Amino acid sequence: MVASAAILGAAATTSGAFAAAPGAATPKAAPASQTMRAIPSAPVEKVIVTYKSQAAEAGSNTAAKSDTAEKAAKTGEKLSFERRLAGGGALVDLGDSATKQDLTEVMDAFRADPAVASVEPDIRAYAMAATPNDTDYAKQWDLFEPTGGMNVPAAWDKTTGSGVTVAVIDTGYAAHSDLAANVVSGYDFISASADARDGNGRDADAKDEGDWNATDNECGTGSKASNSSWHGTHVAGTIGAVTHNTKGIAGIAYNAKIQPVRVLGKCGGSSSDIADAITWASGGTVPGVPANANPAKVINLSLGGASATCPSVYQTAINGAVSRGTTVVVAAGNSNANTSGFTPANCSNVITVASTSREGNRSFYSNYGTLVDVAAPGGETRRATDTPGTVTTPENGIHSTLNSGSTTQSGENYKPYQGTSMAAPHIAGLAALLKSAKSTLTPAQIESAIKTNARPLPGTCTGGCGTGIADTAKTVDAVTGTTPPPAGNVFTNDADVTIADNTTVSSSIAVTGRTGNAPAALKVGVDIKHTWRGDLVIDLVAPDGTVRNLKASSSSDSADNVLTTYTVDASSEVANGTWKLQVRDVASGDTGYINSWSLTF
Repeated sequence: MVASAAILGAAATTSGAFAAAPGAATPKAAPASQTMRAIPSAPVEKVIVTYKSQAAEAGSNTAAKSDTAEKAAKTGEKLSFERRLAGGGALVDLGDSATKQDLTEVMDAFRADPAVASVEPDIRAYAMAATPNDTDYAKQWDLFEPTGGMNVPAAWDKTTGSGVTVAVIDTGYAAHSDLAANVVSGYDFISASADARDGNGRDADAKDEGDWNATDNECGTGSKASNSSWHGTHVAGTIGAVTHNTKGIAGIAYNAKIQPVRVLGKCGGSSSDIADAITWASGGTVPGVPANANPAKVINLSLGGASATCPSVYQTAINGAVSRGTTVVVAAGNSNANTSGFTPANCSNVITVASTSREGNRSFYSNYGTLVDVAAPGGETRRATDTPGTVTTPENGIHSTLNSGSTTQSGENYKPYQGTSMAAPHIAGLAALLKSAKSTLTPAQIESAIKTNARPLPGTCTGGCGTGIADTAKTVDAVTGTTPPPAGNVFTNDADVTIADNTTVSSSIAVTGRTGNAPAALKVGVDIKHTWRGDLVIDLVAPDGTVRNLKASSSSDSADNVLTTYTVDASSEVANGTWKLQVRDVASGDTGYINSWSLTF
């Protein structure tokens, strides 16, 4: 069991913080900020002619074509009848070389015809998602740069997070005018008054009272004195900073609501407090705490501690949150180590997020491994070889809302941080955009969409960074149906299924829209998290109940996890129907879960 949790992204100005060194390439500037965007002056190439109901041209394309030819002869223009519109009008093409004078002459000719009710130009419309006019938007490479950014602006025409509350379970909230309009009431779950620094235990005030440490070793052997991080406020800004307000930064889901839930104070926070916070934030019941009036559909956990397993207190709270329809996003950790040794990143039913740099590499500090689901920009305010605690490449960090106080709150400001703590809120923001765009999405569907539509890292990732860097616009397009389904006819189930000792479990995929039988080379992708994988027997069960063995058990196979693709001759099976991945644990001492599996026809 983990006694405390630490933040997974630290202030760039404090000792021990993740920082970076000089030498980064000069970045491309962001698009220029502007309060209003001028509408382009496009030439008009077509007109829409509406004939009076009694005119022959109103119902006859032949008559409309004849009238168009007459008008062409009268004006000397090359006019052509293109098609009839749904509203009954006739679309007439002037050609791409028509001038404004030509347009005027043509429209005058149609207007002079007593059979014509109206004529109007076929004008162009443009997307109205203007480039944010926030003064620091140019510093937010993580949103828009094609190499290391997350392709956020292209999604804002479709969704901005309206109607979704995101709980930031963290250090609380330091008042900031670039966040205030989007903040809803939260809660302080720190039960120890000494850690809370507010003179009491749990209460309804989520104010960040500071997480500074006055002396070395105050929080355990090896701990260092440090200033307050105002970490929760930095995380919140990335998700939901007020946008188009001519100040500061733009939030990813800038019309979502932010709910600060305080769990981290002096010397971190306890797993018991954090678990209760997860339950409350998602609309569950916590003894002695009033019900949450604004249950969150997304939870961000930019925190963690060392543990080889996910504590049951975490897993129970997370499972409850997901059952209530809340997506839980967790930072992978900043130890440049396998995520399997850190929690809650190693829990199931969460989206675990690694960090990438501006160049699209895995950030030097980021954890990695098969438990990572996806990566997102977390930045590098210094290079790996630079002195820890220095800030040598601030332009390559994640710029967000903060407070200038060393210990207690002072004036609001903005600073660049680095960390998987900064990567996680990018995914939490994306989850809010998806939930807003399609309210019926489940946490499993949100996770699947994010992972499926990620792009490969343009740089390198040793150890595993999930499916790549999340692509906001591509993911939003996928869930709103504006892009075709993935090529290759891939059917996936991303819902986690627990594998206990000496049990048999299964996960189903309903295949529809196929004709005939399954292929002779059916691809079965399997992602199972389980220590000592030799304990597992894995079978594919066809819709008619036929069982095909994919993997046998082995007492000598002590490696962790099954992450592979099997090829099966399923040509004797009808493709449509419910297929099952069946997993049997034949020994004691090791457990895990089915993370996801897929069928590719």
